[in-house]
This record gives sequence, C-alpha cells and structure tokens, in this order.
Amino acid sequence: MNDKPDYEQLEKRVRALEQALKTSEQHLSQIINFLPDATFAIDTQGKVIAWNLAIQKMTGIKARDMLGKGNYEYAIPFYGDRRPVLVDLVGRWDEEFQKKYRYVKKDGDSLVSETYDPLVKPGGYLWNKASLLHGSDGQIIGAIESIRDITERKQMETERVNYKRFLESIYNSSIDGIVSTDLHGTVLFSSPGLCEITGYEGKEVLGKKAWLFYHKGKEDARNIMKGLQEKGKLHNYDFKMKKKDGGLADVILSISYIRNEQGEIDGTLGIFKDVTEKKLLEEELQQVRKTESIATLAGGVAHEFNNILMGITGNIELLQLEMDEKGKKNKRLDLIKNSALRMANLTKQLLAYAKGGKYRPKVISLNMFLEETLPFQKQTIAPTTTLETDLQKNIPHVKVDSGQMQMVLSAILANADEAVNEDGRIKITTRSEKVDKEFIKNHRDFAPGPYVTLTIEDHGKGMDEETLSRLFDPFFTTKFQGRGLGMAAVYGIIRNHQGAIFVDSKQGEGTVVRIYLPAVEVAPEEPKTLSGKLGTRTGNILLIEDEAMLIEITQTLLERLGYRVIVAATGKDAVHTARTFSGDIDLALLDIKLPDMEGEKVYPLLMEARPDLKVIVCSGYSMDGPAREILNAGAQDFMQKPFTLATLRSKLDKVLKNNLRRRS
Repeated sequence: MNDKPDYEQLEKRVRALEQALKTSEQHLSQIINFLPDATFAIDTQGKVIAWNLAIQKMTGIKARDMLGKGNYEYAIPFYGDRRPVLVDLVGRWDEEFQKKYRYVKKDGDSLVSETYDPLVKPGGYLWNKASLLHGSDGQIIGAIESIRDITERKQMETERVNYKRFLESIYNSSIDGIVSTDLHGTVLFSSPGLCEITGYEGKEVLGKKAWLFYHKGKEDARNIMKGLQEKGKLHNYDFKMKKKDGGLADVILSISYIRNEQGEIDGTLGIFKDVTEKKLLEEELQQVRKTESIATLAGGVAHEFNNILMGITGNIELLQLEMDEKGKKNKRLDLIKNSALRMANLTKQLLAYAKGGKYRPKVISLNMFLEETLPFQKQTIAPTTTLETDLQKNIPHVKVDSGQMQMVLSAILANADEAVNEDGRIKITTRSEKVDKEFIKNHRDFAPGPYVTLTIEDHGKGMDEETLSRLFDPFFTTKFQGRGLGMAAVYGIIRNHQGAIFVDSKQGEGTVVRIYLPAVEVAPEEPKTLSGKLGTRTGNILLIEDEAMLIEITQTLLERLGYRVIVAATGKDAVHTARTFSGDIDLALLDIKLPDMEGEKVYPLLMEARPDLKVIVCSGYSMDGPAREILNAGAQDFMQKPFTLATLRSKLDKVLKNNLRRRS
C-alpha cells in the first residue's frame, strides 16, 4: 500500500501552509502596526513588508504607498534621498561599517543610533534600533527598525548641559567661595573663589569636613547649623576662616539646604564672601574719624594756646620796650620770651597735625624738630619704654611738612613700642650721609646726593621675611593693635618728600627703620628782629578782635609803631565802623573767630563798605580753612598768633608799602 500523499493532498498542504504564513504575517503586521514606536520591516530583498501607524503619523506616508516598495524608498522621508539606513546595516555589520558610521553602536544582535533629523521635525532627534527577523526555522527573513522621537529628551539634555555650564561659569567666575557639602558636612564641591580666599586648592578641600577650615572649627559649624535648622537658610553669618598660610580671612556666609527631586534634604550650599579688605577699610575709616576728631581738638587747643601765648609774648615785648627806653636789660625776659616762642612752635606742630594731610613743606632742622616733638611722643608710648637719642650736630637742614613728619614718627614709634617688651628701649639717631651711585644700585627709587638719615631702632619681636616683604602693602597689618598710620601711608609720605625708607628686621632680634631725606642748603627762616626806630609810621588801623587782653596788647604794639588804632570787638562793630568812620582806614587786622560772626563773613562786608581796604587775617589757627578762604577772596596777608612786634611791623610794612606816610 502506497502511503505517499498524492498531488491533491500536497496542494492542500501547501495552501494550508501558505494560509498559516499569511495568518502569521497578518498577526505580525497587526503587532507591528500597533507598536507605540514608529516601526517598519523589510524582507531579504529590501522590500517593505510592514509600515505601522506610528511611522505613518511620523512621516505622513500611508502604508499602502510604502508596502512592497524597495530600493531604499523608506529612507526618503528621513534623509531626503535613497540611501542605506540602520535596518540595512544590521545584517552585515563589520569593522568597515563601524569606521564609516561612528554614531552607530552595537547592542547585542541589534544596532542603535541617535540621529539629527530636521526633515521629520524641525530640530528633531530620532533614536533608532534595528534587528534581524528570523523565521520559525531560524532563517533570516528580513529586518525590522523602530524609531522613537527623542527631540524633547535631547532638548532637556541640552538645557541640562547648558544649565550645568552656566552654573560652572558662575562658580568659576565668582569672586565669592561657593561650597556644597553632604548632610555630614563633607565638602563635595568648591569653587575657585574659595581658593582665592583661603589659598587651598579645590583638591585639598574635597572630601574634608568643612569646619576644618573654620577658625573656631566645630563651634562655628554648630552655630551655622543651628541657624540653618531654625530658618531653613542663614544669611550674613560673620566669622573667620583659616587660610593655608596660617592667617585668617573675615568672611560672611550665606547658606541653604540642597533638596532632591523628592524634596528631601541632600546637603548644603554655602557662599563665602571675603570681607577682610572691607573690614580693614572700615577700621581705617574709623581711625580717620578718630584722627579727624583729635585733629579738630588739636586745632582748638592750639588756637587757645596761641591766644594765651600772644598775651605772654606781647606783654614781654612791651616790658622789654619800656626797659630799653630806660636803658635797662633783663636776660630773664629773653628766656621767658624764647620759651613762649618755643611753645608757639609746638602749637604750630599741633596745627600742622590738624591739617589732615595737606603737604606744606618748610626748611627745618631735623634735630630741633625731634627735640620739640619727642616730649609729646613720649606721652603716646608705654611709660616703661625708654627713648634714647643720638643726634649728630651740625647736620644739614631738610625741607619737610612737619605735620606729616610728626605723623610718620608717631606711626613708627607706635609700632616699635608694641614690638618691645616691658622696659624696652627705642633708639633714635640722625646722621648726615652722602649717597653715591654704588649705594643706589641695591636701593632703588631715589637719587644720589646728600641726605639726612633718621633711624629708629628697637630690640623687640621683629618680623619674619614674609611679613617684612608685605610691610608696605596697602591694608597690611600685623597682629599688634596698630595705632596711627599704616606703613603704606608712611612710605607714601616719605616718597612724597623725595626720600626713601628701608626696614631691616629679624624675628626675635628687632627692627631698624631708616629714613633718607634730601639735605637742603637753604637755611631755615630766621625769626624776625626789630631794627630801626619805632613810632615812625602813621595811618589808621582797624583792629577787629574780641579778647580784651589781645586788644590791649595789639593796640599798644600798633601805637608803639606810630599807628592810630580803631577797635572793633565784634563783626557788626567792624562793619559799622567801616561804613561810618569819616577818615581813612589804611588796614584792618581781622581775627577769624569773633563772637557774633565768622571772619569769612565779615570780610565781604568790609570790602563792600571800603573796596580799597587792605586786610591782614590774624588767627591762632593755621592758614588753612577759613583763613585760606579770606586770602583767596582778596585779603593781602596772614599773621599767625602769637606774633612778635618785629613780625607785626614787617607784615604792615609789606602790605602798606604803597601808601606809607613816614614822618620826617
């Protein structure tokens, strides 16, 4: 019996297999059709056998227009031309294709890629994955590719990258230190700004506990966390951070929590603002205000002293005149007068200090300046500190602003006093030196020539090399309390005098400050002395002065010179006299401090009444301030109280030289 199927049976079986295959393809097509990703499949001939709904929506091409098409027709909607795509490469991927398509990666038996595809969507990005299709017998029957629109994801990634770069640019460009930590205070990130503040590189900080860089360590950390826990953030916490070089930086911290996407606290973010320089500026401003207050007080005291000294010197001169007329001499009167004039010179130094830094150099003897100044300087240093002097005789004179030099001396002595221990010793030396070209090779910034040197030496704590190298830096200070000017200001003043300053110091041995001031050949102004006969002048002088003693003395001195004196004790009286006096008024001596109005207000009223009136301003204050205003307005000269008869006569002769009427 023959069991072989006949033709009819074979035909039925083939039809059944074809129907099963068709049903299977329909099932596959239905599965592919409803996949969420855009998907298509090709057979081994490269013809499209599946084109699902999602890809129809993505490309706008219906399945009926694409199914059965070959010759890379499916590439046109994506690339604009016929070309192999991922689905064509999956079955023949090798090293050559790997070099050509570097953006394609192998994922198991599949290939994946991300492509920029503006044809599908402006600015669009697609994620592609292609795999082989196998039949039930394991044979390759085609390939399938899924395409996913990842434009939004790529945009988010781009935004995330840009935001990260933005944050990094903030971190890197911020002058403030930015630090993030975990919940245990371990540093996860630090910006270059923190390195600028502390001197630590980022790698030296990472992984360390943040409080290791706080001046008070965990105490600061507890205070910071307490404020953070109470309010969720902390602003303007003022404290100090330790620097790598051992110094301290004043910082203000603002800190808040970092939270994750679930709102849970992940760590902290702190911003450290360096306010060291700001605080130093505030301290300097406070020092300036104190100095201004002291200067105002010094000016007021000097003014009162000068008025009193005017009474002393004036009466002595009148007494000497009376004794001269009787042919008598008294050396004690000369001693008293010289002492009073020396006191007047000291009040001039007080007034110079009250100028507030104005530069008015005069030729002086440095030795005499020190002899007159040091008694006052001794009052500013510790009573246990000894000042020794070694002043070379007959040294040249120097041209300096005595007020500024007094400040320089005060600043250096204050530093020396703070450096020495109890029973310390400070030595002050003056010398005449010739500076040659060989010397300035190692000491720049000043010219060769004759100099006077002022050396201040102490045997105190001294300075290390780093401190010494920064001594003249602005805002630099040591750990001493620091009174008076900083050394940067001292350096500026000496350079302004065309001088030089050098400092030698060794830690534990002491410090030597040596100042070079150019020597001048011009002798200092000699005090004016009387020569010639008194009482040979004529004219009317309006004396505007409110203090009775000074009125009496000045009037007597003027009358001794031969002038007729008209007295006005107030500004109103002076203006009234100028308006109503019937005769000539040759000159007015105008005090700037009057009980009813200031001298600068009296002057224009005098000029209004008598435009040709000559005026000499008199004051116990210096020439700056109100006196300078009156001089700028047209007054002829200034006379500092206390003045001598010789000075008075000289000033009057100078101003009235064009209209003096001398007796025959």
